[in-house]
Amino acid sequence: AGARSGRRRVFFALWPDAVTVDSLDALARSAHAAFSGRRMRRDTLHMTLAFIGEVDASRIADLLAAAGRVPLPEAFSMRIDQVRCWRHNRIVWCGPSAMPAQLEALAASLAGALDAVGFRLEARAFAAHATLLRHADCRRDAPPFDAFDWRVADFVLVESNLTAAGARYSVIGRW
Repeated sequence: AGARSGRRRVFFALWPDAVTVDSLDALARSAHAAFSGRRMRRDTLHMTLAFIGEVDASRIADLLAAAGRVPLPEAFSMRIDQVRCWRHNRIVWCGPSAMPAQLEALAASLAGALDAVGFRLEARAFAAHATLLRHADCRRDAPPFDAFDWRVADFVLVESNLTAAGARYSVIGRW
């Protein structure tokens, strides 16, 4: 529907490599056994840096240009060592217990570049997390798991297309 109306639903994210996807997917399976709910498909696992939402298709060029002005940190690793559940929206997520300085700087630089071209992000602080489950039973405890490293070497602009089978993501820019 978005493409037909000239609108596109987009967000910036860290997109995991194959090794990290395997680790995230295994963690999602384990979390599902503990919390039930709806598992995220392995092809949709990511960490959102900036959610833009629906924009006019003509503004995609502005998003691409803004991202191109973001100073890129050297590649770094982020230790995924916690699984938590947000009770208010029943989402189970994983992430680092200690925010890497490079990730914090990347998110802040991206927010500044987007603001400069007229895209205002939510006022809340960036929370590094990858959603594993939706509609989870948050009354349970997270299962133990072996922490793993997520190597971050780039970030992407992703388009989300809603279909009867769920959201389908397409990377439309990479930096």
